[in-house]
Amino acid sequence: MRRMRAWVVDRPAPIASSPLELEALRVPEPGLGEVRLRVGACGVCRTDLHLAEGDLQPRRPRTVPGHEVVGVVDRLGPGVQRFSVGDRVGVAWLRGTCGQCRWCRSGRENLCPAARFTGWDADGGFAEYAVVDSAYAYALPASLDDVLAAPLLCSGIVGYRALLRAQLPPGGRLGIYGFGASAHVVLQVAVAQGATVHVMTRSAEAAELALSLGASSATGASDRPPELLDSAILFAPAGDLVPVAMRALDRGGILSVAGIHLSDVPTLVYERELFYEKEIRSVTANTRADGEEFLRLAAALGVRPHVRTHPLGEAQKVLVDLAADAYSGAAVLVP
Repeated sequence: MRRMRAWVVDRPAPIASSPLELEALRVPEPGLGEVRLRVGACGVCRTDLHLAEGDLQPRRPRTVPGHEVVGVVDRLGPGVQRFSVGDRVGVAWLRGTCGQCRWCRSGRENLCPAARFTGWDADGGFAEYAVVDSAYAYALPASLDDVLAAPLLCSGIVGYRALLRAQLPPGGRLGIYGFGASAHVVLQVAVAQGATVHVMTRSAEAAELALSLGASSATGASDRPPELLDSAILFAPAGDLVPVAMRALDRGGILSVAGIHLSDVPTLVYERELFYEKEIRSVTANTRADGEEFLRLAAALGVRPHVRTHPLGEAQKVLVDLAADAYSGAAVLVP
């Protein structure tokens, strides 16, 4: 019986108490319509931290986290026609939908009540092998190697959906609150498309990175940007920044809240934070169409994540650093 190294969420708890365990698990076999990947890289997302700490309640015991997975197909399950052994593919957060509900039929499969997610409903990529339904895997552009492609599969795709939800007008003024893996990718896309981008972050290192990537300003997390905003995206899981961002919006502005977890939002004052047709919108996962569109766009625009690589055995340490906001850019595990 073949074994592989893989991290599992043994018991959700504060990350400093080491809730993950590195184990020797059985190498999975692909089922009907699935492919198995030999993992080449897996990005580390704040959602993995939320799962480890219990902010996101586990849906199954001892799940392998990780949903920004890049690998080479090494085995096909029955009925697979879309990929061949040796193909390089990506695995993202959205893992499966029913295909029958009104959300799926109207092109909004990210809202499917029966949606399943990688590293939450099924094992993810903090491992040496992973399996995925071939219909939910992505062919990857050759211009991106494994390490650069990995953060694009969640930080990039979901960040791109957040940008779409914010409805930034052409040449508009975008505010970004929090500057981690998703934000630094979205900044590159927005700047390449002609937007003026202002970043609000509590990290001096993140502010420096933002300016190097083309941000027009980078100030403190609660600071007022130098001009009113057409759109804003909240990436930080801090509900107290919602009224801050709403006050920074111009009339008719939209705030897109990108996280899967957010601390409580303070009371909003209608006349100050919601009047003049300002809007707050949440973001829920992504559709496969979002993913395909973003990966093409990222290749065309030359988007390049700022990445730090770590061996697979350091996954728990990486999550500790992520909780401390020690990363500007993205962290990637390499088996």
